[in-house]
Amino acid sequence: MVNLILKFVSCCRAADMRISTAEVIDCLSQLEIMDTCEEPLFQTILRANFAKSRREQGVFNRLYHLFFHEMPSGLNPESLFSEEIQAGQSQAPEPSMNELLRQLKESQDDTHHTQNQGDTLDRALMAFLGGSPLPFIEAVQKIHTQDEQASPLFKSNLGQLSSRLDIMLRINRLKTQMVQFLGSNNAWAEKDVPSVTAAVNRRLDKALEFLNTEPRPDNAGLRETGSHTLHYKTLGQIPFSNLTLEEIKAVKEIIDKLVRKLEEITSRRFSAASRGVVDVKKTIQRSVKYLGVPVEIVHKAKPLRKGKIVALCDVSGSVWSTARFMLNILYSLKTCFSRVKSHVFIDRTFDVTSFFMSHDANEAIKRILNDTRINYNARTDYGMAFQQFRDHHFQELDKKTTLIIIGDARSNYYNPREPLLEAMRDRCRRLIWLNPEQEKFWGTGDSEMLKYRDHCNEARACGNLNQLMAFIEALVL
Repeated sequence: MVNLILKFVSCCRAADMRISTAEVIDCLSQLEIMDTCEEPLFQTILRANFAKSRREQGVFNRLYHLFFHEMPSGLNPESLFSEEIQAGQSQAPEPSMNELLRQLKESQDDTHHTQNQGDTLDRALMAFLGGSPLPFIEAVQKIHTQDEQASPLFKSNLGQLSSRLDIMLRINRLKTQMVQFLGSNNAWAEKDVPSVTAAVNRRLDKALEFLNTEPRPDNAGLRETGSHTLHYKTLGQIPFSNLTLEEIKAVKEIIDKLVRKLEEITSRRFSAASRGVVDVKKTIQRSVKYLGVPVEIVHKAKPLRKGKIVALCDVSGSVWSTARFMLNILYSLKTCFSRVKSHVFIDRTFDVTSFFMSHDANEAIKRILNDTRINYNARTDYGMAFQQFRDHHFQELDKKTTLIIIGDARSNYYNPREPLLEAMRDRCRRLIWLNPEQEKFWGTGDSEMLKYRDHCNEARACGNLNQLMAFIEALVL
């Protein structure tokens, strides 16, 4: 049992789950006092020790099902809860399967003398057939987390797709090699070739299914706002991208009134909350001049807890219509936050905080639009923008920072690189995504919003004045 659990832990670590030695020891000590044949209790103990949060339970369940259920008894004799065993299906005898894998490996070694990445993948597939999924899990995890090295002149971001396709081709080639080897080898002619072939195909189909199943984290704590207050029935419902010049002026006037209102509310709130607990030492000192009577009660100063804001804004197309109003409000309310930093992107991030520090919000927005360093003709690439932000601005995020991403998540079918968004979420206090599109369009066409939503603390449709006002009030108040 100890070796079995250690092998499972190795598979979990290969899938980027953090499991310490102390947690493994705790799990083993708990398994000693229970019946390991009771699978619900067995699975609960493993999940409680190895899955740190609810978001990791999806990955844990996927690996648990692969390791304890999808490995047939003929390929993994230690499997406790194999579906094939429970269903009473006959399996290829273990000695025959081991002998087949050994002979096939010898034939491959005779034809391949060089050791390269392709040989590594072939060995991983052979190990998967032999009941050891660890090398194959490592290869799949490497695909999910690999960085794209795109050329500035020709950017395709097809690295993940090509790597995935390479493994699929190798699986199909291995199936063909198995059939040819069994058919051409006279030593196997008298054995149960159909059952062995079926077992091999079943294993390789499981490998293909595992490769094509994207690891999606559980996000039960996602806050989704489906409705908003109708502050304005007509102007408030018009999408920002459809506003006329007169309507834009009216929206700016409404935003100015909202800013003044929120500043008054927050200043009163911070003033009332500035008192802390009673400072006993200073109160006793003050009471000396009143013959020991504590007439003056001294309170400890309570520092104001203002949040930090980092905004990451898509400035392509109609998204910029929402981003400019959002940035305008954030910098108008900068007294309500301890720090506000802003970055814009199309395919590369660009820090525009200095524009807002040197000019008022409207003038700063004009200068950003006219800055030649921002390539407005580039194709939007969210994955590359997230990569740039992680490489150069990751230190701006901490547990007091709220990261606000404004964009439609339409990335022109480039690699979305959602693991980078997960890293941002783990580093900051909360991650909020504002999408100017209606929710019914999320995930259509080249939209990656459904993938990104799983890594956010809050996802909102924010494409008109009413939705923007509802979000700002929730953020500040």
